[in-house]
This record gives sequence, structure tokens and C-alpha cells, in this order.
Amino acid sequence: MTIISALAIGLLMAATSVANTNAVPEPFQGYDPDSGFRIKYEDVDAILKNMVIDVGRSSREKAPATRAQTGTRMKTKVKRETATEGNRFFFEAFRENEEFKTALHNVRLSLESVPDQVSLADFNRNEQLAYWLNLYNITLLDELVKIYPERDLKKEITGKKSILKPKILNIAGIPLSLDDIQYTILAGNYGNDPLIMYGLYQGIIGGPNIRDSAYTGENVRRYLQDNAEEFINSNRGTQAEDDVFEVSSLYDRNSQYFPDFDEDLKQHLNRYIEGYERTALQSASTFKPKINDWTITDVYGTMQDIGGSFASSKAAMLNSVVTLQQGPDGGASEQISASFSEASSMVQSKTPDAFRFDPQVLEHLVELKTKEQEANMQKDSSVTVEEMGTVPTEPEDGGDSEGSEQD
Repeated sequence: MTIISALAIGLLMAATSVANTNAVPEPFQGYDPDSGFRIKYEDVDAILKNMVIDVGRSSREKAPATRAQTGTRMKTKVKRETATEGNRFFFEAFRENEEFKTALHNVRLSLESVPDQVSLADFNRNEQLAYWLNLYNITLLDELVKIYPERDLKKEITGKKSILKPKILNIAGIPLSLDDIQYTILAGNYGNDPLIMYGLYQGIIGGPNIRDSAYTGENVRRYLQDNAEEFINSNRGTQAEDDVFEVSSLYDRNSQYFPDFDEDLKQHLNRYIEGYERTALQSASTFKPKINDWTITDVYGTMQDIGGSFASSKAAMLNSVVTLQQGPDGGASEQISASFSEASSMVQSKTPDAFRFDPQVLEHLVELKTKEQEANMQKDSSVTVEEMGTVPTEPEDGGDSEGSEQD
């Protein structure tokens, strides 16, 4: 009995140890549903607005077949189903440009320092969610510009040496990896909400979109739903042909959201899918997570690795700092402002020099730019918080799964 008891105690202690390993660290557990604190992201917006091309929703059309260049039989291999889908980031602008890399890294450091100014427990859940998504995405960008022009990111995202695994962040004195943010903090604080995965940019065409503006407490739920609708209704997310319903391997990599994979995934997709794929979904009973495109979401480098210069136009991306501002009532309307502050540090937005590019690359850029313009025309005009001079608030759901998707 003594041996059995000792063994039982040992197993219990081991189980407790595993559970504690996956527990949300204490500084990130609490929240204030009535908090008036808001985090502002002018620095994140400056980077995203200048460096992201929003190509709009997928038409589900295949890209034209690639052509061999004059004087060679070599041609760039692309996945035609997905080659023109997904928003793009100007990774090319950061190549061998230490000023740009420093500015991006400063934004990352600014975001890391926010919990040193005000405890995250003083924010509501939506505000916390926006913070973690912005931190994750900016950190991933900061890591990717270091390895660019690496084209195929499969090993970087899923391999044993994935950049998502090392504890490269230090938040409130706690070392964290990007996987820690996704699988410990976000999973622990937001439950089984699959919309979360659509806010975690992976750097690849086959993943959820990077947006051209930051997440905020006010827009985060709306943006996540928009990302889900865009991804699910694209060739990157779903394809239905010959009685076979294929889905992105993203769903397999995030299977924790779908315990009964086929049934739970079907219910999830059914909320957002449109067109022919919606009809095909109704009769589907199994899903094959075979769709992949591990290509980095740069602009023209995916076509071929071309050197050359850029035409320059200045953008006010300045070194980032965190300041605390008090509201007019001296109370709950305080805001954290993660913004650029030194006018001496400038970052240029980059536009490719047309005369240095192959005609096939130019054709690709024109197509992306056309899709961006069409997407912008479809967007409703809106007044920003800064223009209004106020901080709008939206009703929040109670509990830890605030705004969560319900079955």
C-alpha cells in the first residue's frame, strides 16, 4: 500500500507539474471588464499602413502559368491556386536596411514594455487580446526580416528550430515564446475560440492575412471575423473538387479548437463559407487538411530573387516610446500610447523601381495593386478615434470567453 500510495503521489505531482507548465502566468491571468484603459498603436499602424498591400478578397481564380525568362529555361515555381491571394508585406524594403530593421525592432520593444507601465490585469479582455495579437505579429515580422529573403518558411514555422519556439520575449519579467502566447496565454484566457488563430499572422501566403492596421480593443473581434471570412472563402482556406473537401493545414495545426475534427470544423466553416463551396460543405463528411503555401508574403520576391533599388517616399515612422496620458476626468479614461516620438528617425515606404524589374514581376505587381485599389473602394469610410478626439467603447460580453464563438 505504501509503495502504491507513493507511486500515486508521484504521478499526481507529475500531472500537477505538467498542468502548471501550461497554466497562464499569474501577471496575465486577471482582467477588468469595466476598465477604461486603452492601448493606442500609432507605431504599429505606421508600419502596417506603409508596408502592407491589401489585395482584397479572393476571386478563387488561378494565377497564370509562369513563363521562362528570355535566354533561360528556368522559371519560378508558384502555387497557381494561391499565388495572388493574401495580403503582402514589403519585406524587400528591410533587406540590407539596418535603419528599417531598427525601427521595426523599436516597435517590438515598445510593445514589450507596455505591461511595465500598467499591469495587463487593468485592461479588459478585448484590449488584452489586441495587445497579444499585435505583439505576436510585430515580433514575428521582426524575426522574419532577419532571415529574409528566405522564401520557403515551412521549417521556420513548423520545424524543430521554428522561430515560434524560443523564448525571445520578456513580458513583465516573464520569458515568452510566440508559441507561449498562442498555446498558453491566448488558449488559457479565451477558451476554445477558433477565431483567435485568424489574428496570428504566420508570414506565409497559406496563412491568415496580415492586416494594414493594428488590432485594438474596439476592432479586434470585428477584424478576427473579417480575417476568418476572407481566409475560409479563399483557395488558401478551402477547396472543393470531385467530392473531396480540402482545407488548409492551418486547421490541422490548430486542431485543439476542433476536438471532433470533422464535425467541429464543419460547424465552424459553415458560419462563414459562401458560394459553391458552401453547397459542397453540406454534403462533406471528412476534411483533408492538405492545402499549403509556405511562400513568404513578400511582394515581388516570390516571383524571383531580384536585386535593384527602390524609389523612395518618406513615411513618419519614428522611434517608439510608451507614454501614459490622463483623461480629462483624471480617472478611467487613461490611455497607453505606444507611439513614435523622435522626428530625427525616419523610415521610408518602399515602392519598386519599375525599370529594374522583369515584365512578369511588373505584371504581378500591377495585379496586386489593382486588387488593393478594388478592396479600398469597397471599404466604408470611417472616422478614426484620433479624429473624433474620443475613445468609443462597444458593449462587452462577460466572462473569460468574451466575444467567443458559440456552438
